[in-house]
Amino acid sequence: MATDPIPQFPAGFLWGVSTSAHQIEGAVDEREPSVWDAFTAEPGRVKDGSTAAVACDHYHRYPEDVALLADLGVDAYRFSISWPRVLSKGGLDFYDRLVDELGAAGVRPVPTLFHWDLPLEFQEAGGWLTRDTASRFTEYVSVVADRLGDRVKKWITINEPAEHTLFGHALGAHAPGKQLMFDALPAAHHQLLAHGLAVQALRAAGATDIGIANSHGPTWSASREQADVEAADFYDLLLNRLFADPLLLGEYPSGLGEMMPGDVSADLKVISEPLDFYGVNYYAPTRVGAPQGADIEFGGLTIPAELPFSVREIEDVPVTDFGWPVVPEGLTELLTTFHERYGDRLPPVVITENGCSYEGLDDQDRIAYLDGHVRALHRAVEAGVDVRGYFVWSLLDNFEWAEGYARRFGLVHVDFEDAATLKRTPKASYRWYRELLRAQK
Repeated sequence: MATDPIPQFPAGFLWGVSTSAHQIEGAVDEREPSVWDAFTAEPGRVKDGSTAAVACDHYHRYPEDVALLADLGVDAYRFSISWPRVLSKGGLDFYDRLVDELGAAGVRPVPTLFHWDLPLEFQEAGGWLTRDTASRFTEYVSVVADRLGDRVKKWITINEPAEHTLFGHALGAHAPGKQLMFDALPAAHHQLLAHGLAVQALRAAGATDIGIANSHGPTWSASREQADVEAADFYDLLLNRLFADPLLLGEYPSGLGEMMPGDVSADLKVISEPLDFYGVNYYAPTRVGAPQGADIEFGGLTIPAELPFSVREIEDVPVTDFGWPVVPEGLTELLTTFHERYGDRLPPVVITENGCSYEGLDDQDRIAYLDGHVRALHRAVEAGVDVRGYFVWSLLDNFEWAEGYARRFGLVHVDFEDAATLKRTPKASYRWYRELLRAQK
């Protein structure tokens, strides 16, 4: 880990941390059921058999967590609003209290309106495979904006539609557990359409600072062989350009628009509503080659043999406790590539997630990871990329989807073994980040 001071970022740069509702809130009996409640109730879906019924109990312990944010010294807190909770009686009351608590602590609220926890009733009506879900989302967004818009100025519409499409609808590893392969593409289109409609609804409510949180990473070909290069190009198309091109260019990459439902041309005009910032969730690059004729276990997922690519190991780099490669320079590469690819169509960028899973309170590996990535981000700024903010994933150890409680991404340790207290203990990385923020002021 480098010991010299991290360079200064531009004035007004936004420093924060991120969480999501289903992963930390708990209080499952005080909201409507979500697709994740149904998924985790099925045996074998979550590796440790756990659920998010209690999680970090943030719903009841939010004042303690806001105090941690204030002590940390972040400018902003990115959280998500639970659509199923909003549908329940008095559901927005919790977010009223949370936003007020954040305001009193001097922390800017940055809510994400959808972070994978679709209300179960909408899933049973077809979920993201149906166009109607985008309409229902717009109605929900309008209700939230009307209630919170006087205090919330920065909004994120949808988190990682790529992962929700791939893991939840194509491979079945996440809720709703569908294994549709390429027939999952309508879920991608309808999420993007929901985003565009949400932007319109937020604008109508007076919002002036709106973005999305898309996951992206460089795709590296396993070799210079034509088959590997073509496979890597296709993977990059699916995981990067399929979700960036419609938003920023108003078009799907060649051939993909024909696979989408409805009046795609009209929908793209909505999908490409102008953004005030473009959120990027970055974790690692992906090394990709031609199919190898067998299923591949990678990063907790099974990559089926019938896909036209295979994911390969990136050799000679450290890995996290989750087995993810640690490649800070991939963040610089990603941002400069997007800067070159999209030019003035790329709005200012905010890193809406970046983090890693490591065990222990003295988490020096997490410090090294974050240190390296913040420096890589600064190199992108020096290269001319307009980056306006950086959010660490995550404030708290939490329910890590299909991994349950086996992975710890938090700057703050949560004692899940002690259900009575769920004691929060700041880790060494929390203190490191606090010192970084003080040095940036």
